[in-house]
Amino acid sequence: MPFDVKRVRDMYPELADGYAYLDGAAGTQVPQAVIDAVAGAYLLGIGNVGGAFPASHRSDGIVAECRRAVADLVGGHPDGVVLGPNMTTLTYRLAYALAAGWGPGDEVVLSRLDHDANVRPWVQVATRAGAAVRWAEVDLATGELPVEQYRALLSDRTRLVAVTAASNVLGTRPDVAAIAAAGHAVGALVYVDGVHATAHGTVDLAALGADFYATSAYKWSGPHVGAVVADPGVLERLRPDKLASSPDEVPSRFETGTAPFADLAGTVAAVDHLSALDPTATGTRRRRLVASLTAAEEYELRLFADLWSGLRAMPHVTTYGNAERRTATAYFTVDGHSPRQVAEHLAARGVNVWNGHNYAWELTHALGIRDAGGAVRAGLVHYNDGSDVDGLLAGVAGLE
Repeated sequence: MPFDVKRVRDMYPELADGYAYLDGAAGTQVPQAVIDAVAGAYLLGIGNVGGAFPASHRSDGIVAECRRAVADLVGGHPDGVVLGPNMTTLTYRLAYALAAGWGPGDEVVLSRLDHDANVRPWVQVATRAGAAVRWAEVDLATGELPVEQYRALLSDRTRLVAVTAASNVLGTRPDVAAIAAAGHAVGALVYVDGVHATAHGTVDLAALGADFYATSAYKWSGPHVGAVVADPGVLERLRPDKLASSPDEVPSRFETGTAPFADLAGTVAAVDHLSALDPTATGTRRRRLVASLTAAEEYELRLFADLWSGLRAMPHVTTYGNAERRTATAYFTVDGHSPRQVAEHLAARGVNVWNGHNYAWELTHALGIRDAGGAVRAGLVHYNDGSDVDGLLAGVAGLE
């Protein structure tokens, strides 16, 4: 059955403004079901968790269901789902807890492909612990992250390997499973940034080999909520700093302060929305998610083929990255125009794109474009259609 993008677009009231929302890599729009879930939580009445009254019980249920929903989305266990305000905050929290056992002579292996949220926390905690940082480099011509280099980077002193499941600017999907297997072979833990990847296909923690998998709901049609999903047994070994009076069980001991309960209800609705992108999908929510996200990824990549070939055919455009496995994300510059000028030109024509380094701090430096303003990023998600691509290509062509 063909992917019914009109049906999907009709679920997003924001898309009625006529703009081409190609800024999804920085945050997606939300469907009506998510808006209703957030509002509905407030309308019913919610209280803090652990109370003796119905509003508190509703919040208890929302938290539990959010853990189940995120676990279904990535193939994890609800007891391993740590919730928080965003991936960056949670990664710092996990980094502090993990580095408590590091010392001189220990090593962490990072990648230049990653968003800075999966780089800087590890650099900073490693430096304080006296541990060494080793770098996996990107093939700048293709945007690939070669697996072979990890053999030389890893040792029996490697404590952590941090790697992205998909580059947020080049779209590259590195072979995380092979990298994780290499890390596990020397006894290291593997922390995977799945923020960009989760919206663009199915995720299976076991297949990836991730000990920790970080994601953010606002990248897949949900509210501003972050999550790190891990094996509960791995979390049990960590003792984060916390209030003496706050819960000590896993995963609650990693969560500081009061949760945004209405946003957690919206996160559940976002997962349910993703599971229904293929209306013919049946079975458990996990099975429906796999079917729906597989169909959405196939649709996105077909549409992206037109966007990518159109950009690469323009002599005044330089594109970056061309990995064999990738998300529908384009990163490019236009001769004679700064990335900001291109973004402003496109915005005036009803096309939303991002410009800059987009927190790919190490990668844009390696590409030699960070200090010159980075590049322009245009990304497709499941609600984009051919008219969005046509608008982008026409706008860029007009800058020749």
